[in-house]
Amino acid sequence: MADVRDIEIVFLFQKGLYLTKQQDYNAAIASYDYVLDLQPDYPDAWYNRGNALYRIGHFESAIASYNQALEYEPGFSEAWNNRGSALDDLKRYQDAIVSYDQAIKFKPDYCWAWYNRGIALRNLGHYEAAINSYDRAIEFKPDYYWAWYNRALALKQLGKLERVVASYDKVLEFKPDFEDAWTNRGNALYHLRQLEAAIASYDRALKLHPDNPNTFYNQACCYALQGNYDLAFESLQRAVELNPHEYRDIAKTNSDFDGLREDERFMALINGR
Repeated sequence: MADVRDIEIVFLFQKGLYLTKQQDYNAAIASYDYVLDLQPDYPDAWYNRGNALYRIGHFESAIASYNQALEYEPGFSEAWNNRGSALDDLKRYQDAIVSYDQAIKFKPDYCWAWYNRGIALRNLGHYEAAINSYDRAIEFKPDYYWAWYNRALALKQLGKLERVVASYDKVLEFKPDFEDAWTNRGNALYHLRQLEAAIASYDRALKLHPDNPNTFYNQACCYALQGNYDLAFESLQRAVELNPHEYRDIAKTNSDFDGLREDERFMALINGR
């Protein structure tokens, strides 16, 4: 039979997990500390203590806790991954990548570590490497729309707009209500001068967020480039209504609106009359 000490350890550890689930992170940390007073070589307690510290933004302390977990269990992939996340939040991206590499070493199909590694690489401006990392995440979890989304952001930095659109298409296959994906897809199509498709993408974004001035503004640009000046004015007017200072100013110098320059409605709108 288990002795009293073992029962107490199990109880306190489970209490820590429960408190973490309840988002009572300080109480959870105290519970894990009691566990570790009784059993200092308990890697799961160090790991979950690290997670609770991470949740309250104590990243250095979280890393120290993950380090203790890894001292007792060097192949603890989740601890390596979460340690990397804490390093990411401290903007120590190169150290974070080293940590993610260790997670992957012990668990090669670890989707989250591949994804997080991609984030760190993108933050360092290593876009090709980031894309390769997102691709590995997608290989192990094809429906992980965040990997597709961030892959599109990295591809945009490389100017690969056709692939950007394709990546957003995959995002929206798995998460059709992702407003930012519809908007960013529209932006890529705008730069490809596929204006009708861009407008359709903005329409989908506006169904999800009807009061987004930036989307109305981008849609107005597309309509203006098409020569559809009435619709361009309507969309621009809505953008200006929602954010007069920003969109009135940028419309004044945007060459997309050159065809509207002499339109009295346009002049009145941008001059605040």
